[in-house]
Amino acid sequence: MRDLEVIYSAAVLGLRGADIEVTRGSIVALLGANGAGKTTLLRAITGLLGYHDARITRGDIELMGTNSDGATPAQIVRRGVGQAMEGRRIFGELSIEDNLKVGGVSVKDRAAKKKNRDFVFELFPVLGERRRQQAGYLSGGEQQMLAIGRALMSQPELLLLDEPSLGLAPLIVTQIRDVIVDINQAGTSVLLVEQNAAMALSIANHGYVLENGRVGLSGTADELRDNEDMQALYLGGSIATHEVGS
Repeated sequence: MRDLEVIYSAAVLGLRGADIEVTRGSIVALLGANGAGKTTLLRAITGLLGYHDARITRGDIELMGTNSDGATPAQIVRRGVGQAMEGRRIFGELSIEDNLKVGGVSVKDRAAKKKNRDFVFELFPVLGERRRQQAGYLSGGEQQMLAIGRALMSQPELLLLDEPSLGLAPLIVTQIRDVIVDINQAGTSVLLVEQNAAMALSIANHGYVLENGRVGLSGTADELRDNEDMQALYLGGSIATHEVGS
């Protein structure tokens, strides 16, 4: 993502020249206060800006060596991008297994679909045990597992995770963190949007901090953990309570 500018409703700037890179095989943490532009950045990558009355006015995005200008969300999925959205967005009236089938709709090979589903059940055994259960009756943590599993059904090269720890108990957050590492070690690059900076930086290779639509800080996870501003604003309390760059 190079010098990306995004505008909402022809008036409000959501991104103001953001530069982000996720190298193959890495986990990259994207941090920032509420309203900093994190979700806008994900919408730009996935081609969903138009559904929110927004558009790119400057800069470009390259996915796996190909410029994504003009690509539809479906084309972007087929190019190797999967996403678990903030708030989980599962289909509560469908079974776990049917939610996963929806996630794998772009995969035409039946053997590949089964392989992807088996990988999800290996990561999240509870989903395999309850595969025919209606998803709306799952706990919050289980729904987050399903959201991640559904995103994995397209076998993405790049997985976007938007606030996967939001609203979860500490023990479940630890489980989700460990699963993200497992997914990455299996060969999937991860862009992790998080307000839990300590969790994100504990597993990331590199990190960026968005401030009012721009990258205010970037560096290796160790560099960001050692940065005094990061410690004061993000690592010493709840990230959501701080207005960065205001």
